Amino acid sequence: MSTGDENNDATGGARRSRSTEAFFGRRKGKALRANQERLIHDALDALRLDLGSPPPMPLASLVPVSVSTIRLEIGFGGGEHLIHRARTQSDTGFIGVEPFVNSMAKLLARIEELGLRNIRLHDDDAVQVLDWLPEASIDRIDLLYPDPWPKKKHWKRRFVSQVNLARFHRVLKPGGLFCFASDIDTYVNWVLRHIDRHGGFEWTARNARDWLTPFEDWPGTRYEAKARREGRSSAYLTFRKI
Repeated sequence: MSTGDENNDATGGARRSRSTEAFFGRRKGKALRANQERLIHDALDALRLDLGSPPPMPLASLVPVSVSTIRLEIGFGGGEHLIHRARTQSDTGFIGVEPFVNSMAKLLARIEELGLRNIRLHDDDAVQVLDWLPEASIDRIDLLYPDPWPKKKHWKRRFVSQVNLARFHRVLKPGGLFCFASDIDTYVNWVLRHIDRHGGFEWTARNARDWLTPFEDWPGTRYEAKARREGRSSAYLTFRKI
């Protein structure tokens, strides 16, 4: 069966395509409240990555606290997972990417409330961050419950593609992890096929329990809760860069 993007990224090169230009749909939902507007205009400016300048070296100096690892979360949605990890892993610096304004405002409110200092943010396409990051600079990439774009004509908008796996492979450190979660079987199979085709990642699962069990210290997300309410189970896939 065709994966829907062979003509765009079969070589794994940097050629631009719809799937590499935008993995998201709408940018904004209901009107922001006054405090949310303040956070977007003020707090986000202080935390937003400066992609117009070269990345700092070492990359850990992105955050104003001492960290030993850097982790990237693409499309953090409600921010439950990102906030939980940043609170429980103070020795890790986090880069969170989310183009949806309302979700960004919600996360900024939690960062301010908790006084977290190990998070930096980007409010546009994750591809921009991946292309900006230095080679072998990230310890882990999380892509959790991304938009599955279920209609076949939209499959080219799925974030997992040969082009983006090449980007993941470039920025991950040797042995670095790419973690993917979804409740959509067709997208899970899509990811496994693309990983196999890419050849630069090892799926760490040894039996079914491995990919049916949530990641260690998993806080759950609202998308996962919705899936369970609607009778869908989730898959949790971990791939190691080789």
